Amino acid sequence: MKHALEAMIDAALREPAEPSRHTLIWPDRTWQRLAAMFVAVALGIGLAAGSIAIYIQQYHVPLTLAWTLGAAQAFPLVAAARWPLAAWRIMVAGLLWSCLAIGAGVEFMPWAVPAIVALVFVLFAVGASYSSRIAVGTGLVTAAVLLGVGISTGRIVPWFGMILAGIVVVTLLFGNAVGGRHQALELLDANEELRRQDLAKAAVLEERSRIARELHDVVAHHMSVIALQAEAAPYKIPDLPPPAKDTFELLRDEARRALTETRRVVGLLRSEDDSAERVPQPGLDRIHDLVSAHDGLTIDLRITGMPRPLSDGVDLSAFRIVQEALSNAARYAPGASVRVEVHYGTETLRIAVRDDGPKSAPEHSGGGHGLVGMRERVALFGGTLFTGPQGNGWAVLAELPYDGQHDPRGDR
Repeated sequence: MKHALEAMIDAALREPAEPSRHTLIWPDRTWQRLAAMFVAVALGIGLAAGSIAIYIQQYHVPLTLAWTLGAAQAFPLVAAARWPLAAWRIMVAGLLWSCLAIGAGVEFMPWAVPAIVALVFVLFAVGASYSSRIAVGTGLVTAAVLLGVGISTGRIVPWFGMILAGIVVVTLLFGNAVGGRHQALELLDANEELRRQDLAKAAVLEERSRIARELHDVVAHHMSVIALQAEAAPYKIPDLPPPAKDTFELLRDEARRALTETRRVVGLLRSEDDSAERVPQPGLDRIHDLVSAHDGLTIDLRITGMPRPLSDGVDLSAFRIVQEALSNAARYAPGASVRVEVHYGTETLRIAVRDDGPKSAPEHSGGGHGLVGMRERVALFGGTLFTGPQGNGWAVLAELPYDGQHDPRGDR
């Protein structure tokens, strides 16, 4: 009993008239809000006019009172889309006023039918916009007015009052169910969006770890060369001054330390079943082997421009981009004709992989993280990347600077 009384007080007095969140009745998008307002205004004006006419013709109340009752009981529907609880409070006050203003002896009830219809719309809005507690309080207050005051004052037939109370209960339950489902779908969409963001972040981290593991071999090679050359220098250069020998020894020791630390860090990035690479990392010199490995595609390889030596990182990234683009073509465009173009420009290496679309239904519908890896590799060297539909197929266009001196932290 205590909880029911508190729910009635909250609904009638305490709860803010505007819902604390966007609801089915007052959605997020502007055009949906305009549509809701248009419907509410049209219904509010129409039902208020109908109520006024019935009060004048059927209940024979004075013109001023008819206008007042009709406006109080139906016109608040105009504001129900934004402030459903405020509209309900005004309408309940108008219903209570009718019980006191209209004399006894009415046929069924002291309210116009359009006013009851407006009340049904507002009760649905309240049930869909507020918590179950407020919906219960709203129903109890409305039933108290319809049954308690109406029957006790003889203004309403008891059996008809019970019908109206049943309509109130069903309307609130339906509105609360619809509003709860709408809120659950919004929460599900929000969680799904968070999941997609988490998966995207995890994919980026995974690809960066993979790139770091691959580039470790490149860095380790250079550091090993530095250490070996520094150690061999005293034997290659006769009569080397002691300060120079000390410098070479320091250079050798620092190179070895750097190599050890690099291996330790990359070891943390490797999973338990991910062993270290035992073969040299590939480059564009193996692109013909890569092309011949994809039997399900018709591949046209074109290399233009003047080939030039590439840094190990750029060479490896270019190979991986072509590899991933061909893998995606084989996965999502089986039987397609693919053109692979490698152009040695003046300052950049340009890679283009284009297919003409699948010739049969792809076996794979889900997406991997290949595009993420391409973006990370291109961003590492300050290049550009385009991936997207082109013609009937898909295109991957990458451009990598030769120097590879870009600092990726500047883009973060």
